[in-house]
Amino acid sequence: MHETNKTTIQPNKQQLLNRLKRIEGQVRGVHQMVENDRYCVDILHQISAIQSAMNKVSLALLEDHTHHCVSSAIKGNDGEAAIKELMDVMKTMTK
Repeated sequence: MHETNKTTIQPNKQQLLNRLKRIEGQVRGVHQMVENDRYCVDILHQISAIQSAMNKVSLALLEDHTHHCVSSAIKGNDGEAAIKELMDVMKTMTK
C-alpha cells in the first residue's frame, strides 16, 4: 500500500463514512455466513455486493479528488504531477 503525507478535507466525508460502515456490516455478515456454513452461492452474492459497494466508494473518492485536488493543482501550475498521480491511481484501481 502506498501512503503519502498529504492530507485533504473530504467534501463528502459523512457520506463516505456511512457507506463504509454499511460495507463493514456486510463484511461482518459474510463472516457469520461462513461461520454458520451458509450456502456458498449466497456468500458469493454478498461478496459481490461488497465489491460493488467498495467500487462506488472508490469512484466517489476519485471524483472528489479530481474536482478538488487535481483541479487545484492545475490552477496552481502543478497539474502535470497531479495528472500523473491520478493516472497512477487509475492504473492501480483497474488491475
